[in-house]
Amino acid sequence: MSKRNIIPIFIPHYGCPNDCVFCNQRKITGMSTDISNSDVENTILEYLSYFKRKDNVEIAFYGGSFTAIPIEKQSEFLEIAYKYKKRGLVKYIRLSTRPDAIDEEVLKNLKKYGVDIIELGVQSLDPKVLKLSNRGHDAECVYISSKLIKEYEFLLGLQQMVGLPGDNIEKSIFTAKEFVKLDPYCVRVYPTLVIKETALYKNLEEGKYKALDLKSSIKYVADILDIYYKNNINVIRVGLQPTDNINYDGDVVAGAFHPAYRQLVESFYFKCALLNYFKESENIDDEVLICASGRNISNISGQKSKNKNEMIEELGISKIKLQEKNLGYFKVEVHGKFLEFIDVRDYYR
Repeated sequence: MSKRNIIPIFIPHYGCPNDCVFCNQRKITGMSTDISNSDVENTILEYLSYFKRKDNVEIAFYGGSFTAIPIEKQSEFLEIAYKYKKRGLVKYIRLSTRPDAIDEEVLKNLKKYGVDIIELGVQSLDPKVLKLSNRGHDAECVYISSKLIKEYEFLLGLQQMVGLPGDNIEKSIFTAKEFVKLDPYCVRVYPTLVIKETALYKNLEEGKYKALDLKSSIKYVADILDIYYKNNINVIRVGLQPTDNINYDGDVVAGAFHPAYRQLVESFYFKCALLNYFKESENIDDEVLICASGRNISNISGQKSKNKNEMIEELGISKIKLQEKNLGYFKVEVHGKFLEFIDVRDYYR
């Protein structure tokens, strides 16, 4: 999938019917006021002026719950976005919303304005986790809304949050496996962050909630990604994007946050898979050459060559050489005693 130029338009908590324990949209989006039609127009124009390539531009309405705002306001925002799509300046329109804010009337209106992708902020499909997180809906509405979205021929996106109150790895794995059954176009996976001025922050202070720390979250999230990877589900984001507020110097007080969180998780994933491969195969020599795509050379090496050095030590060999090669994302070429092409998904467990 080619990289898209995203025009992000944040709808901070506009339309959301309740406060989930983890949520403070003003802090998360960095915006504290409602957004106007002129704000939408100006944001689109500003970003279009930046982009050198305009053949793969997407307008994305993030934050809040887009389809929970009055349908008239939805139409006003979408009409502006659709104008640029009809002109050929924008290729896709995406929005995120709650599973209980989808019905046929809403979908007919979204279709009218050329919306392509609808992402549902599901977070979990475990009933207890949903209740403790004050989500305000049950799991059943996720299945119903997902089915409707696909029936109306939109692309379905699903968002999962791990480490919520009452959550554990088994429940998160259950949610991921259920997501796979829903056959989404894409998923996002976020470790729960504790943000100032949220109910979760209060629970943390009172000792009623314990956040996932960075180190323990990495295998947890890698195990979740493995489910999506092995089922060819496109994972478009892992971890919240850093902003002035989403940072330990900002409003994040606890949780698994790192500005390069996805790389940490994927580095762990590749290291585990390669170690398993070498331990199970006879293709190991005192010096080994591993070829992979440029991005995965970084994942295999790890930050400051941490992965590579750990593999050398654990395997008891002298050297691992890394070489960039035009290979598929999960494909790795190993030169040990012999040449072998492997898919790392076959060896992660």
